[in-house]
Amino acid sequence: MNKKRTALITGATSGIGFELVKLFAEDSIDLLLVSRNKKKMLEIKKSTIQRYEINVDVIACDLAAPNSASKVLEYCLLNKISIDYLVNNAGFGIYGNFIENNLADVQEMINLNILSLTEMTKFFLVNMKKNNYGKVLNVASVAAFQPGPLMSVYSATKHFVLAFSEALSEELADSNVSITVLCPGPTISGFQKRAGFLPTARLFTSPFTASSKQVAVFGYKKLMNKKRIAIPGIANNISYLLVKFIPKSILTRITKKIFEYMH
Repeated sequence: MNKKRTALITGATSGIGFELVKLFAEDSIDLLLVSRNKKKMLEIKKSTIQRYEINVDVIACDLAAPNSASKVLEYCLLNKISIDYLVNNAGFGIYGNFIENNLADVQEMINLNILSLTEMTKFFLVNMKKNNYGKVLNVASVAAFQPGPLMSVYSATKHFVLAFSEALSEELADSNVSITVLCPGPTISGFQKRAGFLPTARLFTSPFTASSKQVAVFGYKKLMNKKRIAIPGIANNISYLLVKFIPKSILTRITKKIFEYMH
């Protein structure tokens, strides 16, 4: 009898994370959900268990807080939960000129987008390597491929996620453990509200904007197929190729104009 697999998903109560919950559940994979919103997670747990014959655990935890990743690991060790799939989806962005951004918000974003993601990957990758099985999905962004004026720190954090994931993927090339980095373009989720985009922003009506479900389905397929970089959408793939040939000075101005237009 095959061992039952378990997926740990951060930022599991909305957007891409919530859609990934359903995809793992459909494949009869047990779930460990991590989010700040305990009430919403318990609702998801109840509905998921009713629909699918899987186990669902939840941890109410703010991964932007110090030592939060350690608490997730401790929970797994205490409850003897072995993680086979890790989805580092939790993250947020801040729109605006850097000098006008609130420093505490910037620090929180760095903690969540970089530090927590790194710690979670470290903690659970060790056991995956030991078991010679595991898949990690790190959610970055197309913003990872170039500097992002008006979302400067966010773009930099996502560049870290991209570079970190690609390097790890090569380090693990001789094992049965894979790292996939998902780089979506504009995606309808709770991200825009927290980043400071208005409900009337052009981003919501852009032909380049995808739904969370579309991005999750694409990312899930690439994760299971052990693809290193997953860029959903033809337009996003074209932009990925173009950034390799456009001078940085011009590219940075173009990116700023895009963010201004989308906002």
